[in-house]
Amino acid sequence: MNFSQSTRGIVRAFAIVLSLAVPLAMAVSSADARVGGGSSSGSRGSKTYSAPPSTTTAPNAAQPMNRTFSQPGAPAAAGAAAGAAKGGFFSRPGMGMMMGGLAAGFLGAGLFGMLSGGGLLGGLGGIASIIGLILQVGLILIVVKLAMSWWQRRHTPAAAYANSAAGPAAGSAPPQTGFGSGMGFGLGSSAPAPLEIGPSDYEAFERLLGEVQAAWSNEDVAKLHTLATPEMVSYFTKDLEQNKANNDVNKVSDVKLLQGDLAEAWREGQTDYASVAMRFSLVDKTLERGTNRLVSGSETPIEATEVWTFARQSGGHWELSAIQQTN
Repeated sequence: MNFSQSTRGIVRAFAIVLSLAVPLAMAVSSADARVGGGSSSGSRGSKTYSAPPSTTTAPNAAQPMNRTFSQPGAPAAAGAAAGAAKGGFFSRPGMGMMMGGLAAGFLGAGLFGMLSGGGLLGGLGGIASIIGLILQVGLILIVVKLAMSWWQRRHTPAAAYANSAAGPAAGSAPPQTGFGSGMGFGLGSSAPAPLEIGPSDYEAFERLLGEVQAAWSNEDVAKLHTLATPEMVSYFTKDLEQNKANNDVNKVSDVKLLQGDLAEAWREGQTDYASVAMRFSLVDKTLERGTNRLVSGSETPIEATEVWTFARQSGGHWELSAIQQTN
């Protein structure tokens, strides 16, 4: 089948668009707009790959980390430099080579062949080229999905999350509806905490909840550096850059802690950690940058329950070290 020059140009343009869209589709997933992107990110020292104990506030198991600098079996320093960040999924040992080879093989044999005039399937006509392109894109997405499932099974110990899935023990106290001790926090785990957490610590956790959300809403990266570890700031910065690329701005306001309790607290060397389950309300809106046109969300407050882990060096102040989803 012979195509006219203009038709061949359209097919080539279509190939270019897909070649740009496929990597973007693999790298970007839909997520909540608020700070943390509705994903689980950060480090909990040597407990990064272990689930925090369930609490009255968060009876469901916390989700494993989607983004973390920590490696299985290796404790993470709370103040690790942002430059030590590992690459994305495809940069991990083994996976980068495997996916790089697949991408090079599929795209090199297909898209680039079309662009050079050789046809996607090595000499077949335009319609066959388009069909072949769709098949190859489908194969790439299937391989990516299988590889990500393999990686998660390999590096997320199932036993670590089995205990927390059972939820609170029978006969535990009913959910709190007010601010325990005037600060919204109670002790949700019956196990003794290796590190003592007092009223001033709970005050700091509640204050950080509001200040981190405010700095995120104002896109104030300098302020975020004073509230969170370099690792968490690197994630926030990446998410803010993605918002700017989408011409969006996320506005979070009226953050109120409704209920909170301590999951666990411990010390590793000179670093203290505290994982706290928090249920809070907030107004979460995404606006079009420059026009303030509402893109998503509303003025109606919504509720979220997350486990925030805070870390501090000996004699220092608490910083946000991790956020984990519980839904």
